Amino acid sequence: MKVAEAAAGNVKLVREYGAYLQVEKGLRPASVEAYLRDLEQFAEFVEKRNGILLTATQADVSGFMERRRSDGNETRTVARQISGLRGFYRWLLMDKRVAHDPTVNVETPASWKVLPKSLAESEVTGMLDRTGVAARAADADGIALRDHAILELLYAGGLRVGEICALRVEDVRLDQQRAQVRGKGDKERIVPLGRQACEALEAYLQRGRPGLVRLGGGMQRWMFLSVRGKQLTRQWVWEMVRGSSSEKPSPHMLRHSCATHMVEHGADLRSVQTFLGHADIATTQVYTHVALGHLKAVHRKHHPRGKGVGSRG
Repeated sequence: MKVAEAAAGNVKLVREYGAYLQVEKGLRPASVEAYLRDLEQFAEFVEKRNGILLTATQADVSGFMERRRSDGNETRTVARQISGLRGFYRWLLMDKRVAHDPTVNVETPASWKVLPKSLAESEVTGMLDRTGVAARAADADGIALRDHAILELLYAGGLRVGEICALRVEDVRLDQQRAQVRGKGDKERIVPLGRQACEALEAYLQRGRPGLVRLGGGMQRWMFLSVRGKQLTRQWVWEMVRGSSSEKPSPHMLRHSCATHMVEHGADLRSVQTFLGHADIATTQVYTHVALGHLKAVHRKHHPRGKGVGSRG
């Protein structure tokens, strides 16, 4: 089959599937568009292998997933794409257009050993020192105080970006150095806070937040407010964190950095699991791999037989 014919056949098939999703499944246009976009990417991948969607193999699906992963896509993105492909091939099986499902027995992204990215302690310290100087300045405004408090809380408490946005004033007890956080599934946990995080929050509550509340025209329950006195959005927090350092960290990277540095300094996994709000200890165990490099360095430095070849005096 010629390349042009293969591409045309794939386009027709994708359109038919889109109509099925919208008419029979009742999905919203935005959802249908997202599914079809992923399917079109897979179709292009298969075409480059001189194949078509109707004859795709398990190797094609695995190869596509690996390509998406190597291109820097997050695990959740690849998981969403494989889920979409499974729905597509179930539809083809029901319609008797294919005899087998190439997505069966394909390893899911959830089982991949993906090590979270984190910043070095010196990088985090440098970032917090810079924002801290701005927050402590005599002419510091509510924005500088707020941004520094958010960064301190992301790192000190290992909070998710959604947890930052949903945090309320009454959730923070500075006298007890803790915060009550609502995580995934609306599960609550108590997060201890260090001295520097408490100081940043206290400065924001006393000298920064009152002005932002007035801009909003009244009382607000949310801890962190925008320049209009409204609840912050996840996207805004993400962009603020990215702009806080030349390393371009994400809020989740600060969460990973918090956990990694705790493990490197001797924290046990069960404590880190509770601290981060992980439902499964397996999610937390990835930090043993992250901290392995640090452990090796400590071993080389302190164990009498840990030094490399050629290092003997």
